[in-house]
Amino acid sequence: MAAASDESNGWQFRQCFGDRGDDVDVTEADIISAIEFDHTGDYLATGDKGGRVVLFERNHAKKVCEYKFYTEFQSHEPEFDYLKSLEIEEKINKIRWCKRQNASHFLLSTNDKTIKLWKVFEKSITAVSETSVPVDATPKNHKPVTSLKFPKIVHHDNMVAAVPRKTYQNAHVYHINSISVNSDGETYLSADDLRVNLWNLGISDQSFNIVDIKPVNMEELTEVITCAEFHPVHCNLFMYSSSKGSIKLGDMRAAALCDQYTKKFEEEEDPANKSFFSEIISSISDVKFSRDGRYILSRDYLTLKVWDINMESKPLHTINVHGHLRGKLCDLYESDCIFDKFECGFSGDGSHVMTGSYSNFFSVYDTTGKDASGGSTVLQADKNVFKTKKSKSLPKKTLKRDEYLNTDALDFGKKILHASWHPKENIIALAATNNLFLFQQQS
Repeated sequence: MAAASDESNGWQFRQCFGDRGDDVDVTEADIISAIEFDHTGDYLATGDKGGRVVLFERNHAKKVCEYKFYTEFQSHEPEFDYLKSLEIEEKINKIRWCKRQNASHFLLSTNDKTIKLWKVFEKSITAVSETSVPVDATPKNHKPVTSLKFPKIVHHDNMVAAVPRKTYQNAHVYHINSISVNSDGETYLSADDLRVNLWNLGISDQSFNIVDIKPVNMEELTEVITCAEFHPVHCNLFMYSSSKGSIKLGDMRAAALCDQYTKKFEEEEDPANKSFFSEIISSISDVKFSRDGRYILSRDYLTLKVWDINMESKPLHTINVHGHLRGKLCDLYESDCIFDKFECGFSGDGSHVMTGSYSNFFSVYDTTGKDASGGSTVLQADKNVFKTKKSKSLPKKTLKRDEYLNTDALDFGKKILHASWHPKENIIALAATNNLFLFQQQS
């Protein structure tokens, strides 16, 4: 296997699932809209706009990172709300794995209105191996049975089955943007634009409202909830972000309704940079806790910010992801690209963060200050990797930082919105339209 160039910091393309040709027409239903590793990293789930969930399993027989197809099932179907005359899309907004307790897997998937708990398990298929009557017996050639044979049931094959265990619905007026499983393994939260609800995994017809920012007069509404997540260690703590660029930490021990936050993480904008687009680009599209819960990572349109949960005054790091696009905000507003919601993620050890961009570029940043390259690695999930001869290394042209910074050459129709970092290894899974890309960093 060819070694990756120094510019890639050891990152190498490993796999791609999906159509490999540019001449293939991509249907809207095939576009990946959610992606998530499980807690072990041995399984990976993707959801698409057609309501399907596809699971992949790690192939441990290979020394390098390799995943194989595990199973696929239809999670959601299109619905129609007759009371509001509103179509509800089948698109999967989020997928979250529950921690594995037995041989079965459990995961939550949600569209705009309905959350489902799925059980995925391997089912043994048996068959009858011996009978008293020959298999090819017909009325004409059938001979009397002189001796009886007891039928034997033998194992024939294994199949992977997926069954819905619970359906949680009728609790959100607005579109669900987040779900997050609690560390207690018994509860999870779901969030829409104005409310955060707390559910028990075993109870589908009742939830508790823990955050409600809906004003009495909707004309007074100044912000909406964009994302919410439970703390990975403390089951009483959770955070939610807003369209005004703030992150609020809530403590369920303090009150049943956590409208009064415990901590607030927000950085005031420099008045010199204030513009018509300020409120739009400050909206937080994704927030993540580090695995130990000490740090918070947030993504807005232009930047990534790393916060220490014990320091509200300012972020530890502000990473300029899209600073080179500031001059094109007007064009991006007209094309609606300015409203794109990019996800972000921590590495398993919390030393690196990553997020996506346009032209299928994505960036990995070192937050420890130990990276000799300056802490930033720009890579590209490009189909051209299939055109390289046997080499699994990244094409050199995808490693040029100049291409990433050249705003005139960027393809704003290709974007990495959804990504997930393996919880234990430096493996990143990314969704690029209908393709799933896997990258791994060599140690």
